[in-house]
Amino acid sequence: MRAARLIKMVLLLQSRSSMTAAELAAELEVSERTITRDALALSEAGVPVYADRGRAGGYRLIGGYRTRLTGLARGEAEALFLSGLPGALRDMGLEDAASAARLKVSAALLPSLRDASESAARRFHLDAPGWYQEPETPELLAPVAEAVWDDRLMSARYRRGDTEVERELAPYGLVLKAGVWYVCARPADASIRTYRVDRFTAVAVGEERFVRDPEFDLPAFWTERAAEFARSLLRAEVVLRLSEAGVRRLPYVTDRAAAEEALAAGTRDADGRLTATLLVENEEVAFSQLLALGPEAEVLAPPTLRTRFRDAARGLTALYD
Repeated sequence: MRAARLIKMVLLLQSRSSMTAAELAAELEVSERTITRDALALSEAGVPVYADRGRAGGYRLIGGYRTRLTGLARGEAEALFLSGLPGALRDMGLEDAASAARLKVSAALLPSLRDASESAARRFHLDAPGWYQEPETPELLAPVAEAVWDDRLMSARYRRGDTEVERELAPYGLVLKAGVWYVCARPADASIRTYRVDRFTAVAVGEERFVRDPEFDLPAFWTERAAEFARSLLRAEVVLRLSEAGVRRLPYVTDRAAAEEALAAGTRDADGRLTATLLVENEEVAFSQLLALGPEAEVLAPPTLRTRFRDAARGLTALYD
């Protein structure tokens, strides 16, 4: 632990002209007294750490000293490519690896480029969770991430409805979608499937590694399965008569692909309104979505949904009259 901290301290001083004891203590998450002891230990080991005294003082490397400890370990290199996802890195237990990788890259850069990572961080931030919900980190995300990174088989219990099932899984990849973590994994004698990480009730990472399919493309797999999943939810039909404003707004209140398909197949009447058959999840969802269109959409079928809109219109009229 201390050796890693000393290396990190050297890299910090190499990437910056000078740092105070308070700044080093904050970066390394130790006390200023520990920084003083570590600086002395580095000096005794031959690393030229110089302490400037006074209120504006701090620690710096002298004589153009540069460490050769800037080669990235594999885990650090992999974490570096996720450094724009600080929350996800923390949840997967990779925050330290990413921090070490960024320091090594900064230490290897020319002095004029060492503020590049800070400059980028000031200009770009990814906030993955959706609005109006508090993201929760699944309790077992860290061991699942460990299995994914090391290509290790894992035994897992998975909650499915009111029951739990046990699976031996080869975890291929993790996906963070709107604040929810999924793992794409291959059960024994089956094709790759998608599991919500927050539904795992137990995970045991084994020593045995699996042979990863070199043809597997995680982004392509997720895009295809996500589209299939969204399509599988649309099990009911609604017939609509839309104004021009309704035509423009329909893709923004319901499933975009389903809306575009319905509009493309629709027919115009003498009044210029478009009649279209829209696939929806169910009547309840359709009611909440299409209500946003107001008078720009008339429900023609099914009769039960048309009745709900008529009653809603009467209720609004009574309320605002």
